[in-house]
Amino acid sequence: MKQDFIKFPLHLILHPFDGFWDMKFESKGKVRVSLAILLMLVLTVILQKQFAGFLVNFVDPRGLNSLDDLQFTVLPFFLFCVANWSITTLMEGEGKFKEIVMATGYALLPIVLINLPITFISRFITQEETAFYWLLNSVASIWFILLLFIGIMTVHQYTPAKAVLTLALTVVAMGFVVFLGTLAFSLGLQIYWFIYDVYREIIFRT
Repeated sequence: MKQDFIKFPLHLILHPFDGFWDMKFESKGKVRVSLAILLMLVLTVILQKQFAGFLVNFVDPRGLNSLDDLQFTVLPFFLFCVANWSITTLMEGEGKFKEIVMATGYALLPIVLINLPITFISRFITQEETAFYWLLNSVASIWFILLLFIGIMTVHQYTPAKAVLTLALTVVAMGFVVFLGTLAFSLGLQIYWFIYDVYREIIFRT
């Protein structure tokens, strides 16, 4: 259990080439661990918005909604996994869907590990020290992107150039899915109101 939840994830983010290779070919990764990391990310995002110091926290506390944080964290995660699986299936990728989920989940770990302490520290820093807060935020994001790139490249056995191409196409596919989903929702809403108006008209006339 300790190997699954602590030792291997830390090994992976510090030695990503070896870690992702072991995840794919030595079966050391676990889907439940990647989902646990995703859940911890949601928690750290909520804590950051609610408890980060006022010098770095520009969120209106009256508009905070934990369900929105859950929605805007979990949905993009699975949208990315589905889009990447769809694109790489067409581009001879060797990765399975669960391997994409694991690679993406493990890549999120640096954000989790950095967000929590800087949220606490931000309550005590001065205006001049806020630069370190944003620097650590940037380090976490860059670390995540690098891990995701290496993970996708290893899982699908791609060259660096092909991994970059598939990641770019994945982002395009995500935008396309969001567009279609928004369009379908809008059309569904219009159909609903049309039927509702017809129903009211019939009721009034009878």
